[in-house]
Amino acid sequence: MWAKTLFFLIGYALLYGLILSNQFDIGTMLGLAALLGVFAACIGFNVSHDALHGAFSARPWVNKLLGGSFYLLGANPYVWKISHNIVHHTFTNIPGHDEDIEVAPGLVRLDPQDSLKPWHRYQQWYTFPLYALTSLSWVLRKDYVKFFKNRIGHHNTSTHPRVEYVKLFVAKLLYYVFFLVLPIAVLSLTWWQVLIGFLVMHLAEGLMLGLVFQLAHVVEGTAFPLPDERGNMQDAWAIHQLCTTANFAPRSKLAAFLCGGLNRQIEHHLFPKICHIHYPAITDIVKRTAHEFNLPYLENRSFHSALYSHFRLLQTLGRPA
Repeated sequence: MWAKTLFFLIGYALLYGLILSNQFDIGTMLGLAALLGVFAACIGFNVSHDALHGAFSARPWVNKLLGGSFYLLGANPYVWKISHNIVHHTFTNIPGHDEDIEVAPGLVRLDPQDSLKPWHRYQQWYTFPLYALTSLSWVLRKDYVKFFKNRIGHHNTSTHPRVEYVKLFVAKLLYYVFFLVLPIAVLSLTWWQVLIGFLVMHLAEGLMLGLVFQLAHVVEGTAFPLPDERGNMQDAWAIHQLCTTANFAPRSKLAAFLCGGLNRQIEHHLFPKICHIHYPAITDIVKRTAHEFNLPYLENRSFHSALYSHFRLLQTLGRPA
């Protein structure tokens, strides 16, 4: 785990340094910017995600320190812990509660309960480019909107510690300085060329982030259950996680290395405080137990099959039932 952490953090710093060295032509700089976005996404998957779940280390201060790596993505750890750890992991795929399935509301229909619009018929084609905007939205809009909402899902977020206001605005300002102001000041590029590099970095980062999260919960077979008339869910929490979550490429070492174990999303949702390097050791146990009690255990054997399953589900949700 420490080897992966050092690899991605040092790689991120090296790529950033190479870009600011101003030693390359514009084509190479764009390639480095895209690769920097990939490394940022991998830091989010492998380091920030585990740390913010308290799963990286048994020492809270280590988790808190490495959870700060989320700032390298331009994202806010405090807002993420509320929307992801509390809301998403508790109310997975429940429409109106889990905001992770609300991708461009009105434009993309991921909730079978949403009203069907004429343009949804083509959403399987235009949704994937929208995923590329994921991290750009995080950096420029999403954190601010969620921070100042009174509720995320049905979780009360009307008050925050004062220090979190400072962290939100100072960290965002520093990110803009390091990734926009400083490159404009030191590189022999025009401001619009720097802006293009910034966009390329975030498009690469956003596409990785968007696809990995969607392939875990929005594929064929995953449920979008609603509470009954009294507001109660019929399944126990662990069964609910099995019904709403899917693995992809569970035997791929490359997927495990890049995605921080999020290709084994079932194990993560059942045991979010276990470090992801241990998921391979518990996968067969979880799968065997699910089958023993006649419970679903959803998995796509490869990344491509999961991608195609997501495409088909988008296609299905874009048409009348």
